[in-house]
Amino acid sequence: MTAAKPDLLLLVHRIPYPPNKGDKIRSFNLMKALSQHYTVHLGCFIDDPFDRQYIDTLSQWCATVFCVNQAKWQAKLCALSGFINNQAITLPYYFSLAMAAWVKTTISTHKIEKVLVYSSSMAQYVDKADYQQLIRVIDFVDIDSDKWRQYAEKSRGVKRWFYQREARLLLQYEKQICQRFSSSLFVSDDEASAFRAMLPAELQHKVHSVLNGVDTDYFSPDIPDCSTEHTLPEQYIVFTGAMDYWANVDAVCWFCQNIWPRLKQLYPQLHFMIVGGKPSTEVRALSQQAGVIVTGRVNDVRPYISHARFAVAPMLIARGIQNKVLEAMAMNKAVVCSAMAMEGINAPASEDAVIADGVDNFIRACKRQLDRTSAPSANRQWILQHFTWQQTLVRLNSFIHPELPA
Repeated sequence: MTAAKPDLLLLVHRIPYPPNKGDKIRSFNLMKALSQHYTVHLGCFIDDPFDRQYIDTLSQWCATVFCVNQAKWQAKLCALSGFINNQAITLPYYFSLAMAAWVKTTISTHKIEKVLVYSSSMAQYVDKADYQQLIRVIDFVDIDSDKWRQYAEKSRGVKRWFYQREARLLLQYEKQICQRFSSSLFVSDDEASAFRAMLPAELQHKVHSVLNGVDTDYFSPDIPDCSTEHTLPEQYIVFTGAMDYWANVDAVCWFCQNIWPRLKQLYPQLHFMIVGGKPSTEVRALSQQAGVIVTGRVNDVRPYISHARFAVAPMLIARGIQNKVLEAMAMNKAVVCSAMAMEGINAPASEDAVIADGVDNFIRACKRQLDRTSAPSANRQWILQHFTWQQTLVRLNSFIHPELPA
């Protein structure tokens, strides 16, 4: 007779399905891996009405699912209380009385002893004296406070003050959570090392890395032919990602302002495809430039990657590991990236994985790719050796329940 799996509470700031953007790709694969060893009770927010259709799908991995619909205008209004309470606004933005009540009931009803919290914003639900006896593991993913610091560096006036405030208060909170929780996880060795350096020596042993992976069966150069929402140009470069995320918006705006005009002049038939959901006003405006195509949400990103000459990731604001780079490399596409975009992946420099910072270097790197005749061959092998989910999640259980097999 098979022993019952122990119960585990999983708190995620955004519904982990479908796994179609950076944070959801990681949270989905964590959930999937945990379900093999635990009876998972999932609490999460839904910030995109499109995702409500997938709530029932989560029953494949979770015994119970509790979702709170999050209206952005309402969340932003609630976030203002952070100024009154001297909190990082991230915390009231993700606070819900309904979620707090569900967490309390779930822990009591199922006698929960183990909790995995995904993102610092969800730690508040179990950051209580009553729960000190629980094994509480926080997956920070990356150092969110440092993103706010980077935003501040790129801003002026009131925005700069606001971002600096959020960076300072969120870092304080991140350190407090690390102190009170059993373990703190990050998406890369680089990210974990950076956070350790911010901590007193007695806390540094709590910080670990659990790398992102990529589904190499799904992201494969051998994908079947399938239709796309947009006619694919004969020659194009591709950028993929959630196009309402500031780091992605910043990257494509920089590329279109500094790199694209020169490439278009040199290669008149070339196009630049920006593929990803919810393009911001700034991103949509880029489609007015000759040769730039902004797709919006697509059903399947793979054909857009597969038929591209190569992928670009000119990230100027970044933390952790870039899924867009992992996915392109898994499909054996050449990538031209900023150093930030390759952080944590650390692929050896080659013709297939090029790091280029600055306008002139990036133009030269793109030009070399466009002038090449040989197909890249090394990128997928690097991913298969280092970044399958089976490899990257092998240590996850050791932080939650050391007695269980990995």
